[in-house]
Amino acid sequence: MANKLFDLVKSAQERIKDHAHVTPVMTSQTLNDLAGAKIFLKCENLQRMGAFKFRGAYNAMSQLTEEQKKRGVITYSSGNHAQAVALVGRLLEIRTVVVMPNNAPVIKREATEAYGASVVGYDPEETTREKICCDLEARHGHTLVPPYDHINIVAGQGTAAKELLDEVEALDMLLVPCGGGGLLSGCGVAAKGMNPNCRVIGIEPELADDATKSFHTGKLHTVKNPPTIADGTRTPSLGKVTFPLVLKYVDDMQTVSESAIMDAVKFLFYRMKLVVEPSGGLGLAALLGGAVKPEGRVGIILSGGNVDGATMKKILDS
Repeated sequence: MANKLFDLVKSAQERIKDHAHVTPVMTSQTLNDLAGAKIFLKCENLQRMGAFKFRGAYNAMSQLTEEQKKRGVITYSSGNHAQAVALVGRLLEIRTVVVMPNNAPVIKREATEAYGASVVGYDPEETTREKICCDLEARHGHTLVPPYDHINIVAGQGTAAKELLDEVEALDMLLVPCGGGGLLSGCGVAAKGMNPNCRVIGIEPELADDATKSFHTGKLHTVKNPPTIADGTRTPSLGKVTFPLVLKYVDDMQTVSESAIMDAVKFLFYRMKLVVEPSGGLGLAALLGGAVKPEGRVGIILSGGNVDGATMKKILDS
């Protein structure tokens, strides 16, 4: 099974290679000195539409049948997956509908609409995105492309870790942000497929620690609408696909405070000249904040850079 999953990641890499960016890997002597280890930052904030989500969306949507493409695609997302589906829809000429909470970052909603998607807003205190999405799917015959809980999405996201390891080769540790677990499980499959001794560690905000609780107890936990600044991790729980993959391919889960997240974003901005959204900086937050003790050669996935000006100002002023 492990080899089959890794084969899916390799196939996804081939499928997306002419469409997704091979994002740069950055290093910093200052960061190495602070960490006492060799750190490699995989800059998915510089991916198309500003986040790793393009990988999974393209891998999944490019495999739809012609009939499914004609019926259009629907999804639900607070932002990055929404933009990814919208952009891939434009590239593949597929009509896209996105169910998005009213409190999603303005920059993400505007970008989603600019890529051509129809956005359906909702109040997360009154209903769920899944319910609205299911109703629209049934009414209009759209094909659902979920944000994380689909094997083709997982395989596409795993290409980020495969690219990193293709470039830097051996890693002792890989730190990966976790929301719904698509990126984390995909990167776990890729990392273990290339180096079984690489420790894969998922990172969540303390305020959105459903996956960490699930990992450590072996039972699925839910945290609804967590008030974390890392909006990309507000997914209530891991999914039916991602939960067992996280249990199998991830070595540990750790959480970080809101202040540690903001410190990581500031470090990346001031010292690395990188714009990274709070969710994207979770791995570095764990390293700088002491939640994870780095060892040897450490890879960190910077998962996205779609942060609005008001949020970035709040962080930089903190």
